[in-house]
Amino acid sequence: MARRRRFSEEPFGPTIERLMGETGVTYRALADKTKLSAGYLNHLVHGNRPVPSDKVVRQLAKALDVEAEHFREYRLRVITRKLEAMPDLIDRLYKRLG
Repeated sequence: MARRRRFSEEPFGPTIERLMGETGVTYRALADKTKLSAGYLNHLVHGNRPVPSDKVVRQLAKALDVEAEHFREYRLRVITRKLEAMPDLIDRLYKRLG
């Protein structure tokens, strides 16, 4: 089996689907592990619902045997929260990227 990357580069839904395939977990089994409904999980995988709260992302990560940071959207939220506390850095980044 190929070594799992520490961080996913895919969007949230495809990442969940890939991890489910790698671990052999079904929607029903993942629902049991996370206390979320299988229907809700299906909606997440297919992009019909937004990326859930950090708490739910952490539940899913634990059930799929990865860290929450595996998910790109979780990492973006962490970065955004940290940047919001550093307005000078935001300005410098904006100038550099703009």
